[in-house]
Amino acid sequence: MAFCSGCGNEVGSDVGFCPKCGRPVSSAAAQMGASPAAGSPPAPAAAGAGMEENVAGLLSYVLGWLTGLIFFLIDKRPFVRFHAMQSIIVFGGAHILFFIFFFGGFLGGVFGGLAMAGISWAIYLLSELALLVCWILCMVKAFQGQRFKLPVVGNIAEGFAK
Repeated sequence: MAFCSGCGNEVGSDVGFCPKCGRPVSSAAAQMGASPAAGSPPAPAAAGAGMEENVAGLLSYVLGWLTGLIFFLIDKRPFVRFHAMQSIIVFGGAHILFFIFFFGGFLGGVFGGLAMAGISWAIYLLSELALLVCWILCMVKAFQGQRFKLPVVGNIAEGFAK
């Protein structure tokens, strides 16, 4: 019987990688049946094992509300849940507002004239720029391990993340 040197999972002698953790399995260890600690059971994997909190927090922002939702549902660590919920609120709300401003500019041009379309497009473009800055700032702060709270949204996210 062979065991993975990384997680202690039982592996066959004909596999090159552990099916549980993905670490390479040396053929000598697999043939000898060596376990990570002779006679002791493998240590249980921690919640969210394999990814540091700061990396998971950063990834919560990468694709906006979509990755925020994924990490909110799969990761139970408070730091990650906070950043995931903040991502959902900020980028989900922005997605809805941008849809309104984008089509408001289009419909304003059709029904309200060029002045109305120009105002709506200007608000849309300025909002996009502000969101880009916010997105980069949130990713950097999460990667640095800081629980950076955006005004108003941060308190709401903190309440939902508990």
